[in-house]
Amino acid sequence: MNDSESFIEKLLKLGIKREEIPKWSNEQEYMNILTAVTQNERVTKSIAAAQDSYWRNFNERVVKKYGKKYLEELRNEVRRIKEYSIEHLDELIKETMDNIRDNKGCCYLAKDAEEAREIIKDIVGDAKIIVKGKSITSEEIHLREYLEELGKDVFETDLGEFLVQVLGPKPMHLTSPALHIPRVKVAEMLKKLTGEEVDPDNIPEMVSIVRKFLREKFILAEVGISGANVIAADPGLIFLIENEGNIRLATALPEKHIVIAGIEKIVPTLYDAIKIIDATMKFCGYKTASYINIIGGPSKTGDIEKKVVYGAHGPREFHVVLLDNGRSKIAKDPILKEALYCIRCGACMYVCPVFRRVAGYWGGETYMGGIGAIWTAITEGFEKAYPLPLSCLYDLRCKEICPAKINHPKLIYTLARRLAK
Repeated sequence: MNDSESFIEKLLKLGIKREEIPKWSNEQEYMNILTAVTQNERVTKSIAAAQDSYWRNFNERVVKKYGKKYLEELRNEVRRIKEYSIEHLDELIKETMDNIRDNKGCCYLAKDAEEAREIIKDIVGDAKIIVKGKSITSEEIHLREYLEELGKDVFETDLGEFLVQVLGPKPMHLTSPALHIPRVKVAEMLKKLTGEEVDPDNIPEMVSIVRKFLREKFILAEVGISGANVIAADPGLIFLIENEGNIRLATALPEKHIVIAGIEKIVPTLYDAIKIIDATMKFCGYKTASYINIIGGPSKTGDIEKKVVYGAHGPREFHVVLLDNGRSKIAKDPILKEALYCIRCGACMYVCPVFRRVAGYWGGETYMGGIGAIWTAITEGFEKAYPLPLSCLYDLRCKEICPAKINHPKLIYTLARRLAK
């Protein structure tokens, strides 16, 4: 293979082609797509197994250990924090930007997806190799595809996101994007990619192959891109939850670290952020994640005569792009603003009867499930959200499990009524 070829060109030459995202232009075409998914036994079995596994983990690892009383108190705290944060969004944005700059980082406020891409384009500059942590906000602005069009080699480093990048068609869940991809398909792809024999029943071996492939990319990358689970306005800290360790490498090894995050991720204080992190882990079904990364600026050292020098072992540059893209407008909506309380744990999807049958195909191109219908309206416009609300069964389990106590059925019903008008 020619070293001047891009990663995508190499995949195509090897016969690895990404499945296209299904498109629709009217209600009937949308329903036809969902009907076809319900008849795909591979997808329905995978999603059903994932939902069943979630409930076992949540009950055994979380509910039994911490008790329903603690979890309800945590939900109340998350709700309080998010209500306050969205109510005071403008001042928290300013405080965040001021503190990040004071921490010797750079902070930008992008009004929409196009502006965010342009900002990131300028930061990336001539860099060729980019590694990414999982970020649905980056998918919202189609960042990876945009950078690839500019001739950059962009590698998703979360295992699930890497599989979706190569095989498609789109992430199927907020925290488990590759639920729909069976191990046999993964083995076939890895055999073509590496030229090695791959046992489809040996999942640890497959993980090791991807680990080996991406290790080189971490070392060579000039830019690392991540999202943010939550941002503490004071003192300007970015929090990132992960299990694989890829985010830690992608944000620490390259010369530049770029964060792309929605403005709704901002909360007032460090203590508020920790509560959001706690709730995110627990309602993902984990007692704890393997890593919680907290980043407050570029790497630095003051070990020679206490003179601070930026760019020690970690990035020399730290950039945070805060994305509006419809969020500030919806924050003023008396009903739909609740969608901004979402902390992206994905618990609502694991209890949803519609999601059990059609997975992330229910939802827009980026955001999936019931909450995804609302987020599609927020970020792409109300017309783009039609006919997504028609799929909802108005089951209340999503509201009952939500750590932010979002009334999903009420939001979807409100969206459906407005779209009907």
